[in-house]
Amino acid sequence: MDVKTLTLTPKPIPQTSEFVATIRSLRSTNIQPQVEGFVRQIFVKAGDRVRAGQPLVQIDPDKQQATVTTGQSQRVAREADVEYAKQQLARMQKLFEAGAVSRAELEQAQTAEKTAEAQLAAISSQIRETQVQLEYYRVTAPAEGIVGEIPVREGDRVTDSTLITTIDQAEGLEAYINVPLEHATELRAGLTVELLGQDGSVISSNPITFIASRADDATQSVLVKATLRTRPPGIRVMQYVKARIVWSNEPRLAVPVVAVTRVSGQYFVYVAEQGQQGFVARQKPITVADLVGEEYIVRSGIKEGERLIISNIQKLGDGAPVKPAA
Repeated sequence: MDVKTLTLTPKPIPQTSEFVATIRSLRSTNIQPQVEGFVRQIFVKAGDRVRAGQPLVQIDPDKQQATVTTGQSQRVAREADVEYAKQQLARMQKLFEAGAVSRAELEQAQTAEKTAEAQLAAISSQIRETQVQLEYYRVTAPAEGIVGEIPVREGDRVTDSTLITTIDQAEGLEAYINVPLEHATELRAGLTVELLGQDGSVISSNPITFIASRADDATQSVLVKATLRTRPPGIRVMQYVKARIVWSNEPRLAVPVVAVTRVSGQYFVYVAEQGQQGFVARQKPITVADLVGEEYIVRSGIKEGERLIISNIQKLGDGAPVKPAA
């Protein structure tokens, strides 16, 4: 029987374990208002990308706007007082030079003018303060990033301790993985962490950058972190993703799944051996480890250099003559 064969040679086989990772941000900012009031309007939704200074939430500013308007009206009156005091001082200066008024009266006019100027400066300062305070009623993004969950709703009353949302910057993401204690002795910085997409493909590969020195007593696991060099498409902060830790890439023998048969829980393969009359198929029991892609990793049963038969397996028997394809 014509058969295809494969000469067995060791090749690097990744030894891996899969876990669930949580994506977190290294640069996450809590957004809290600096004033109290009722939320009038929310301009963004969770997941939106915002730029620095972009409005997020509008708190009802009517009361503060009235305070600003009152201050501006008072400033008009103070400006009129200053103008009148300057006119009085100028008139007193001329009368003093003509000898019609005393120095005390001139000094009194000078004092009145300085007092009016000071009152105008004070009200102007108050107006600037109230205008700055008015700007706080529109909450803006302090930096560019992604908007997190927004727990407040329009009409809610907020204070300076209310968390409105979070802003997570696009750069500086980390994958948090809780590794069970049975793997703790295998952990070391620099091991590769692969993040997997919906189809199982690798969307990001990064080294372990942190290993916790203590175990979590509740989950009996060790926290490890891997800093992401780039942000994979579609990945969001606080998202759960499949993650694979690559423990090693040592050369090992592997056989294609199509070359393996299983009988009563025992795995078998056929190898082509040179006999007196030519090649014959020899059935050999093997022990296998993990399935990696379309190949079984072999622990024992066959060795390097043997010619593994990879076609017509179901038609073969132990000792059957075969003709390996060139």
